[in-house]
Amino acid sequence: MVTLGQMLPSGNVAGFNCRTLLPSFAPPLTTTTRNFSVKMSIPATQASIVLPENRIILGCGAVSVDFLAAVASYPNPDDKIRSTSFEVQGGGNTGNALTCAARLGLTPRIISKVADDSQGKGLLEELEADGVDSSFMVVSEGGNSPFTYIIVDNQTKTRTCIHTPGYPPMIPTDLSQSNLLSALDGAKLVYFDGRLHETAAIVAEEANRRGIPILIDAERKREGLDYLLNFASYVVCSTNFPQEWTEASSIPSALVSMLLRLPKVKFVIVTLGKDGCIMLQRTEMDNLLPEEMDVEDLFEKLNLEKDTNATLPACISSNVAKLHAKGIGTITGKLLVGTAESIPQTELIDTTGAGDAFIGAVLYSICANMPLEKMLPFAAQVAAIKCRALGARAGLPRSTDHRLSPFLV
Repeated sequence: MVTLGQMLPSGNVAGFNCRTLLPSFAPPLTTTTRNFSVKMSIPATQASIVLPENRIILGCGAVSVDFLAAVASYPNPDDKIRSTSFEVQGGGNTGNALTCAARLGLTPRIISKVADDSQGKGLLEELEADGVDSSFMVVSEGGNSPFTYIIVDNQTKTRTCIHTPGYPPMIPTDLSQSNLLSALDGAKLVYFDGRLHETAAIVAEEANRRGIPILIDAERKREGLDYLLNFASYVVCSTNFPQEWTEASSIPSALVSMLLRLPKVKFVIVTLGKDGCIMLQRTEMDNLLPEEMDVEDLFEKLNLEKDTNATLPACISSNVAKLHAKGIGTITGKLLVGTAESIPQTELIDTTGAGDAFIGAVLYSICANMPLEKMLPFAAQVAAIKCRALGARAGLPRSTDHRLSPFLV
């Protein structure tokens, strides 16, 4: 039996990378004004990297094997085409985000489930090789590990995913009380991607009892996600989630609604792909009377401050204000607009896992107490670097990567 980490014909050993898939390896077919401040642009100097004092984080959620096939263009029904390149890598939101965090210098632990098949063994090997502690993973006897077929369209730069869940699925009794307590011991931060919601709920409840901050990846509406969000200290959302969840008319208004509905949340970020991101931070004011502003008007003003000629990510931040959303309410806080790197089309390979890379960098930034105005460009740069390689993990940078040095000073 050939495992994921072994040498395959026309391939290499590390990271499941290969060009040819062996039959025995295949899974079953089944400017500045009074209201807002100047954009922050970070000078390109060599970084003096200082790792966070507490680097332990815990993640609970999805891992999978990703079978990635790049094609010249997406096939029509009943077409027969050939791939232009092929990779096999570990995947899954939590596996990807924690791998990113580990390469940046954190010490992640992961709670998830795989089977004792070759794919599961390869997933564990890859996580450990990247510095992710897999000792709290559950390994079932029999069944199958989760896997995903991913078609990457070289023409449109999009990816299409077909996921097969692992079996048997993870249930709360898979995680012993002793393992739960050990996994949380000393953790600075806990991350959930919204999967394995029954097990995640138990982990979140215990983390909350211990006062450990929680970051939630709100990619889309999922069973149990609303319950998890009640424990969140930080939320990172996909583009569509805020409006879908709140039914607000715009993203800025939706962010106000989210902070009003989730009183424990310190900030919420929505990622916008090549258009960057938006963050709303809750701010406590002592004996100050900030100006009240319409959040959508403020967002438009911040957008006008973007440097359209810049290539590196930057951040434009408002001053603290009472931000009002019509028909929703008012929150005291800061609105921040982050830009993304302008990646040359010839360098853009694959966006698979870009959001996970962004979250991995946010996890690092929180542990490092990085200012928000630096965190957003840093996370955007990490995600952009990832997009220059096929798959969610192959392009993830390490903290020593020279392309990150302008952001780690």
